[in-house]
Amino acid sequence: MNDIFHEQVADGVALLELRRPPHNFVDEQLLTDLADALLAYDDDDDISCLVMAAQGKHFCAGVDLRGIGAAGIRRFYRQALRVFSGRKPVVAAVHGAAVGGGLGLAMAADFRVAAPGARFTANFARLGFHHGFGLSVTLPRTIGQQRTLELLYTGRSVNGAEALDLGLCDRVAEDPRTSAIAFASEIAASAPLSLPAIRSTMRRSLVAEVSAALDVEANAQAALLGTADFAEGIAASVEKRQPRFTSS
Repeated sequence: MNDIFHEQVADGVALLELRRPPHNFVDEQLLTDLADALLAYDDDDDISCLVMAAQGKHFCAGVDLRGIGAAGIRRFYRQALRVFSGRKPVVAAVHGAAVGGGLGLAMAADFRVAAPGARFTANFARLGFHHGFGLSVTLPRTIGQQRTLELLYTGRSVNGAEALDLGLCDRVAEDPRTSAIAFASEIAASAPLSLPAIRSTMRRSLVAEVSAALDVEANAQAALLGTADFAEGIAASVEKRQPRFTSS
């Protein structure tokens, strides 16, 4: 079953919607379907800009890590790189949680429109894990190295207002989907041949850097998957308690 819905919603604008409510946890299949949907618009002359949104309570509350293994991580990131590689600009409409891999997914877009109550969280270290989805590149490019390190080391959440202040999102709106479609319509009013050319130029080094970063991130994640601290971090998260890490 394909859990990605997509349709044209305005002149030159298509909406792609994750449909695994309420949390929209991402696994390899969902990411593959999303990448396929994004790339399908590369040669669609009627669409100039894309909006990425989600059904349910959260934009994306993270990656489904159950039984993923080291090989699964690398397959997952091959699909993640495809999400970065399309020709058309993407505006993400973020409501609820964009946590872990969900934050990585949001950062793959060109722009983010967030609800005031949106929650951006890089909680990897709180789980005994390592960040991924190219966040080694996308976060410091967007908010700077120091702010990136703070978010990665502490795992604290950032709401819509602070995200706007940090530069983590570009607009805040009570209805981020409608606002994102309006933003995408502004973009789609530009010359349709210019937009992909500009995006290709501006993101050329980004895609190359993300590709290299994904290899490093995958290796670090694979090394931590089998640790007692990772098991404890996941258990503590499920049980809603503070983890008791043992450096093992």
